[in-house]
Amino acid sequence: MSLSYEILKPVGVLLALAIAGWVFGVRIYRLLWISLKQGQPSGPFRQWGKRFKSLLVYVGAQLRLFRFLIPGTAHFFIFWGFLILFPTILQAILEGLLAAVRPGFELPILGRSGPYALLQDLFILAVIIAVLNGLFLRIINDPERYKGSHRRQAILVLFYIIAIMSSLLVMNGVRINTLADPLQRWRPISTLVGSLFANLDGVSQRVLGEVAYWIHLIVVLFFLTELPGGKHFHVVTSIPAVLLRDLKPTGQLPPSPEFDGQAGVGSIDQFRWRQMLDFYTCTECGRCQDVCPAYASGAVLSPKLLIMSLRQGMSRLADGHPTPGSDGSHAEPAEALLGDIVSEDVLWSCTTCLACDQECPLFIEHVDPIVDMRRRLVMDGRIGPKLQDALSNLGRYGNSFGQSERARGKWSQSLATGIKDARKEAVEFLWFVGDYASYNASLQEVTRKTARVFQAAGLDFGILYESERNAGNDIRRVGEEGLFELCLEQNTDAMAECSFNAIVTTDPHSYNTLKNEYSLLAGESRPVFHVAELLDRLITSGHLRPKTKLGYRVTYHDPCYLGRYNGIYDSPRRVIEASGCQLVEMGRHGDRALCCGAGGGRIWMEEAKVAERPSEARIREAAGLDGVELLIVACPKDLTMFQDAVKTAGFEDRLQVRDLAELVYEALL
Repeated sequence: MSLSYEILKPVGVLLALAIAGWVFGVRIYRLLWISLKQGQPSGPFRQWGKRFKSLLVYVGAQLRLFRFLIPGTAHFFIFWGFLILFPTILQAILEGLLAAVRPGFELPILGRSGPYALLQDLFILAVIIAVLNGLFLRIINDPERYKGSHRRQAILVLFYIIAIMSSLLVMNGVRINTLADPLQRWRPISTLVGSLFANLDGVSQRVLGEVAYWIHLIVVLFFLTELPGGKHFHVVTSIPAVLLRDLKPTGQLPPSPEFDGQAGVGSIDQFRWRQMLDFYTCTECGRCQDVCPAYASGAVLSPKLLIMSLRQGMSRLADGHPTPGSDGSHAEPAEALLGDIVSEDVLWSCTTCLACDQECPLFIEHVDPIVDMRRRLVMDGRIGPKLQDALSNLGRYGNSFGQSERARGKWSQSLATGIKDARKEAVEFLWFVGDYASYNASLQEVTRKTARVFQAAGLDFGILYESERNAGNDIRRVGEEGLFELCLEQNTDAMAECSFNAIVTTDPHSYNTLKNEYSLLAGESRPVFHVAELLDRLITSGHLRPKTKLGYRVTYHDPCYLGRYNGIYDSPRRVIEASGCQLVEMGRHGDRALCCGAGGGRIWMEEAKVAERPSEARIREAAGLDGVELLIVACPKDLTMFQDAVKTAGFEDRLQVRDLAELVYEALL
């Protein structure tokens, strides 16, 4: 190449670097510094050993991505390809900057390592294959989970990566052809690509190599400037997002934020800055949308689109402040968070089932921000009449049914053996019965059978009778923090007057808040068991001995607040097996179980206009299993929802819904 080009090349590289670096720096400053500093305080962040381990497992090993095997594998190779091939980008930059003084510059050690050259060559091929898979998914397959994502931007970035990889192969291939690469035998893929140009003369090949060099460099730098513009911002934010993720118990909500005497979040800048970081970290992969029961039912909520809307609101927050080099003018006032950026219907559609949080590969939280915004809606009185009635009943009577406190223990009156009053005598287990198991007429027989099972096991237990109030799990997730605190205070005061060693409940919602929130807020911790855990222990220890092998072919529904929130999957299955039933799993089970649709206070709200309720979809899934005659549940709300759905979906003659305790009761006869 001519001397003039050797001099101009470093100048061009330096200019390209300066422009790209400036654009990238300004965008990062605007989006991260200007936006996040307006957020509320977060932290303190502790448990740094666990945090750094999370980086290795979830960023390095990409563990959560493999829940979708093929896309996860493809992303794994793209991610590691970026890391392994990053030195080639550094090599290209330094080679260009030093072209006039050190032509043919190579990185020390790595630039002369044959095994590393082979690794790079193989990863170039792996990345190209992974990107082609991504293009197939985006352009041809186009799954539902991508609906609403920035499709054009995603496809464009994939073509950027193809261009970067292809230009690198051409550069290496030309150097192999011109004998300028001593590591030729270590680069089989590059050698193959170089053979395509082997018949060109030396000058033409060198020109081709330089063209490939500039394509490689310019696309890399252009990609850099595009990173802060959308879904690929996670390249920058994913490491701090995973490192600083919330390590509190999954079932524990953070305290309600309060601004000028108003609870909840009513504007973008009232979120904690750590929550804001989540909004920027969303990859728009749609995994959350794919598992959301509200979205699947046809409701307006998509967890992905919610986060994308909040990210857009964050961007507008940054637009309202001057950036370096600007004239200091401010943008127009931002849109209202509640109503404009996020609709009220979106927030009320959520069942708080946690499937979205569980599926997100980068631990983006969806439920907590939704609850924070609901808190402001409740504060402003922007709630439906049916929910308002339920909250009024809960405040006045301690239950959503609007029935007298004195009626809470009436279900026990027909038992041959009475149940101890835990307020008057010491018991080993305090049974926190819950509203639905106490008041719902169709469930009271199940509650009595549960009591008979406890009695058959010789369990020393009692209940609070009229002193029990709703535990408040769903009250809190609706956004009524004050009412939750009232219920907590009334329940803890009642329990403080009792002598007991542990709590047992049949309601996973009560279980979650008693276990994860009462001890934190009330300052006293007692062991809390779900009935499935207790039955499992009683059977394993021999205190319960099933007499009959029932022989039913059954399937089991994992309650959200027992499974995803608290990780209890094995105990109910062992109880089912001990009763002599054959368990057949639904396609969506364990931490991928489909929500019944009752959680997050949805059971107290007006039915949304949907194509099919989550409970009906779940019944169809259970009824589709060969030979299954029973759907076993471990939650009173599940029992209510599914018994109704069996009728509305038209499966009464094919499927019955039974509680886990009913199964044990029958096996004891």
